[in-house]
Amino acid sequence: MAKLAIKSDNRKQNLLLPPSLDELVPGNHIVRVVDAVIDRLDISDILSTYRGGGNSAFNPRMMLKVLVFAYLNNVYSSRRIEELLRRDICFMWLAGMRRPDFRTINYYRGKRLKEGFDAVFTQVVELLHEEGFVSLKVQYIDGTKIESAANKYTFVWRGSVEKHDARLKAKTEALLGQIEQRHAVENQENTVAEELTAEEVAKRVERIKSKVDADNLGREERKAIKQIETDAVPRMDRYREQLETMGKRNSYSKTDPEATFMRMKEDAMLNGQLKPGYNVQMSTENRFITNFGIYQRPADTLTMIDYLESFKTRYGMQSEEIVADSGYGSEENYEYMSRNCMTPYVKHNMFHVEQRRGYRDNPFRVSNLFYNPEEDFYVCPMGQKMKFIRQEKRYTASGYQQTVSIYRASRCQGCPLRGQCHKSKRDRQIEVNHALEDYKARARELLTSEQGLKHRSKRPIEPEAVFGQIKECGRFRRLRLRGMTGAKIEFGLKALAHNLRKLALARAKSSVSLIFLSPQNAHMLYSGGLSAYCMKYVPWKIKAA
Repeated sequence: MAKLAIKSDNRKQNLLLPPSLDELVPGNHIVRVVDAVIDRLDISDILSTYRGGGNSAFNPRMMLKVLVFAYLNNVYSSRRIEELLRRDICFMWLAGMRRPDFRTINYYRGKRLKEGFDAVFTQVVELLHEEGFVSLKVQYIDGTKIESAANKYTFVWRGSVEKHDARLKAKTEALLGQIEQRHAVENQENTVAEELTAEEVAKRVERIKSKVDADNLGREERKAIKQIETDAVPRMDRYREQLETMGKRNSYSKTDPEATFMRMKEDAMLNGQLKPGYNVQMSTENRFITNFGIYQRPADTLTMIDYLESFKTRYGMQSEEIVADSGYGSEENYEYMSRNCMTPYVKHNMFHVEQRRGYRDNPFRVSNLFYNPEEDFYVCPMGQKMKFIRQEKRYTASGYQQTVSIYRASRCQGCPLRGQCHKSKRDRQIEVNHALEDYKARARELLTSEQGLKHRSKRPIEPEAVFGQIKECGRFRRLRLRGMTGAKIEFGLKALAHNLRKLALARAKSSVSLIFLSPQNAHMLYSGGLSAYCMKYVPWKIKAA
């Protein structure tokens, strides 16, 4: 039997030439993509947050690389990143053996990236545009809800605050009015209960105390005045502050006042419980994220215009085509896209219902009635004219003005089709928004065209697939930084990591491009040769000579 040969594993053996970390990281590893891309970026906005002087700081570029690579590997905890910097070869190589602690990492993420991260993300997308991965001419837009770092039981609701505030003001007004009337103290404020403020109540209490001797006040009156001073006035101030914090929203969280309570799809209790979170809007093209935004409104409709403006601010241009689902189909959004020369492949809320045979064949629906635009009247199924009555101005939640035309039939009594036509005891009356109907007809024509069908088939695998990769595969369901700024930084890091991952997995049509590579990495790639795997999945394309 041959003697078994065993290789030595003496860990205490001194080496004449110690191994280099660079030799331990494979040449086609994704960490080199992160390193090479971020080396190409201008981070002057981040550097401007450093005052200088004092002890030396960790390299801001290195800190950015570590954070992006951590988010790329679904690591979001600063303590976990600190641990990986001590034991993971790729993190050690990326940080150059530097070991910032979790406080330094969290401070850099939450404070240093406030100003300059937007520019970093924009530069990466522009590099992708230069290489032909994205054209920026089309946006596939969708939104999702991501839970805030706030406690889910710290809610403040507008309805509750307004109800308790009104009750408190009515009770306080009644008590003060009773005391003022009994002791003939004139109420110089001359306000009603709904308009009471804490300052006015305090003035009226001081006036009563200055004009009425304490001995002349009854026991119940003294008790009421003390309760107003110690309880009612502070509560009024608190209610006022809560309403100011809430703004136009219906709720907020005490531990993250910028978060709004929203209905999340990820409901562990399966009871439809609302949780504090943010509405994340995102654009994709070829499954690369080209833009994102953080909003407090749960509905997508009212976020679209501001979101498209943010795209223009980021790149100095607007996309030619916008593709979105029915959550964005409103008159205000259609008008904005039309005014800015965008082609709206955007569904309205009744788009799919209108395709059904039962809807199309129903002669009593307003959309199926004959309309004479010259004389401005509709014709009911019995051939009766429905004449124009008046126009009304209506306003949406964003303040957008809509014009609604109202038409009414004149002789519905005795009509044999009345029971099928309408249930009103009077003559049938319909309301039509002609501007919106025109926009919907244009959108319907675009969506059913060849290009529209192509976009509709791609939309589910564009933003929805990316959200699935981020939230399901990446386990990115809850933020760790609070506030809209923190949410924007965190989702931005995840979006940047997603783009770099897609970049690293993009198929090359020819060979490797040097546009993202430093001279050292380029020399390493060419001197070491490229494996078949690297040629298949390398993230670069070389420009033809």
